[in-house]
Amino acid sequence: MKILYAIQGTGNGHISRAREIVPLLQQYGDLDLLVSGTEAEVSLSQPLKYKFHGFSFVFGTNGGVDNWATFKLMDLPQLWRDIRSLPLKQYDLIINDFEPVSAWACKLQKIPAVSLSHQCSFMSDKTPRPPKWSWAEWLFKYYSPTAHHIGFHFERYDDFIHTPVIRSEIRNLKTSNMGHYTVYLPAYDDKTLTSLLNKTGRVEWHIFSKRQKTAYRHDNVHIFPVSNEAFNNSLASCAGLLTGGGFEGPAEALYLQKKVLMIPMKNQYEQQCNALAASKLGVPVINEIDDHFVYKINNWINDDKRIEVNFQDETAEIVDNMIKRYAKRLPVLS
Repeated sequence: MKILYAIQGTGNGHISRAREIVPLLQQYGDLDLLVSGTEAEVSLSQPLKYKFHGFSFVFGTNGGVDNWATFKLMDLPQLWRDIRSLPLKQYDLIINDFEPVSAWACKLQKIPAVSLSHQCSFMSDKTPRPPKWSWAEWLFKYYSPTAHHIGFHFERYDDFIHTPVIRSEIRNLKTSNMGHYTVYLPAYDDKTLTSLLNKTGRVEWHIFSKRQKTAYRHDNVHIFPVSNEAFNNSLASCAGLLTGGGFEGPAEALYLQKKVLMIPMKNQYEQQCNALAASKLGVPVINEIDDHFVYKINNWINDDKRIEVNFQDETAEIVDNMIKRYAKRLPVLS
């Protein structure tokens, strides 16, 4: 059997989840990998069959998307050429993690694909959302449209939604509490974060930055380039995670029984939805960095409340059921 697994390359969550799913898919046949997008710092260890520019947004430095940089990065003619040129008839199963090139190529070639993603959980009206409707709902439906959906979220809001994929490398970590706090807030400037976190006394902070190539320290704040291994080690030994409104990072921290504080990106609807869902579990949320930020951070530091989650290891079962349900053929490799 020949399988195509297409992965979104904006942010690190999609690639991180794929690191767990790729070895499972390889057990069922010949696997080709496709990545589109330009904003991920982590990568897969397996070679890519296709690498496309895709359609990505660029993180800003003040809590939101850099609209001008995003516009300059766009190449819609190339996106259309890639969609038109992608050969798909050879595949027995096409799996899509919110990746637009393969999704629209499937639409044009009338080939059904399966979403295996966090974003497709928003196909259900039961998935938490802010009360005010947003045009971004159209992105969930039309950015990467597929025929079938297998979603992931913090809770099982519908029958096709599962709890998060927690990578084996995270499940196997030995945890401790060395007292520092891990930070991943790619939409904020490092200097802004450092100047604020310097005001939290003797608490040590590990900021993982998209913008830094070498590590440095400023008083109680350590700034590191993004690295999967370094981040995992910091997370495993931290007291808590300060992060945006993503999905994979908070899910992994909650699984490791770490405190989490979320600051969703401004005007980023999906992150607002994620933060709302996390808040229903008990995760505190700060909607913006303002004059009360240090006070709120100190309150979080002094709160020892831990949130219990039950993220079972069912990824292999999900993949097996997907293959059996949607693939044209099922010869399992020995």
